[in-house]
Amino acid sequence: MMLRPAHALLIALLALAAPARAATPAAAEPCRPVEAQGETFTVCTIDLRRQRLRLFWLSDDGKPYGALGTLAEKQGGRLAFAMNAGMYDKDQAPVGLYIEDGHELKRASTADGPGNFHLKPNGIFWVKGERAGVADTARYLRAKMRPDFATQSGPMLVIDGQIHPKIAADGPSQKIRNGVGVPGDGHVAIFAISERPVTFGAFARLFRDDLGCRNALFLDGSVSSLYAPNLGRADISRPLGPLVGALPR
Repeated sequence: MMLRPAHALLIALLALAAPARAATPAAAEPCRPVEAQGETFTVCTIDLRRQRLRLFWLSDDGKPYGALGTLAEKQGGRLAFAMNAGMYDKDQAPVGLYIEDGHELKRASTADGPGNFHLKPNGIFWVKGERAGVADTARYLRAKMRPDFATQSGPMLVIDGQIHPKIAADGPSQKIRNGVGVPGDGHVAIFAISERPVTFGAFARLFRDDLGCRNALFLDGSVSSLYAPNLGRADISRPLGPLVGALPR
């Protein structure tokens, strides 16, 4: 289980003072507390016209960054936001598609199997220039896209405005969860992490009903971690695989 910093009281006080929903924050303060679905989340909104959103996996020494703090340190204070960005194996390698700087480092997986990744349809979060998107894996592959960055995870939470058909309204599984959705024309990407264990149903409804995302993707659970300097937050977790972060343009 992830070791989380003592920020719960700050989050609760901020949420009571300003229960914001989906308003876009200033680029310098991308993350904010949100009360929704009877739960507390931290939501980070990145405008790709104002900030550069990219993925990170291997550092210059060829080893995974592994931790948000390591990534922040290596970026020399330029990182405005970061989060774990897709499921990975015991060697911290992506389970499915992974593209960085236009180079495909891991091919897309269409295999069946156990676990959340294989709860199809799973999906892909991609970034190309000043636009981002979330698409189920089959649709992404049919489109023959050539993004700058992409990461595969699963399951999809929201597909064309509908909750994933295999996600129960409120099932028995409750975990800290994080994910990403893209509303509107794709110039904004919205990331969210729960502040306590939540169901898949509540997490999916957050993106559809409260954040206005017609498509959203589950990134991971239990290891879900956030780096948000505007909240004074840098989570510590088990070693991580792919990471997503926002830098100045």
